[in-house]
Amino acid sequence: MKFRRQRRDELSINLTPLIDVVFLLLIFFMVSTSFTTQTQLAVDLPEAEGEPAPSNSLRLELTIDAAGVFQLNGAQVAAEPQALRKALRAAAGERRDIPLTVAADGAAAHRHVVMALDVASQLGLAQLTIATQSPGTKGSANE
Repeated sequence: MKFRRQRRDELSINLTPLIDVVFLLLIFFMVSTSFTTQTQLAVDLPEAEGEPAPSNSLRLELTIDAAGVFQLNGAQVAAEPQALRKALRAAAGERRDIPLTVAADGAAAHRHVVMALDVASQLGLAQLTIATQSPGTKGSANE
């Protein structure tokens, strides 16, 4: 009696379910991972260490107090971008190499300082400094 040999099918591993499981695990870990975010920054301004800038007779000093009052070289300026732009343009003239020092109170609103720096950069004043004081010394301003 002659038996027929049964034909053997090729053995293969189906990878589709394995790939599905790997993608599901990847999605699970991406969704369940918690990312660390800082909600608050501890900032103690405006203290800094460094050497005072050399004094220059041609310099603009913009002072911003805690109430948001602007003074350019001692003269009061309205806290509006247009008024500040006009005062800076009048004080600097055509020169754009005059250094501008922004001396803002530590309790001054950040928007006032940003507005002052923005107006100065729009006018092309490239030498900008922010006045600070050394830690532990109150009353004397350094840059």
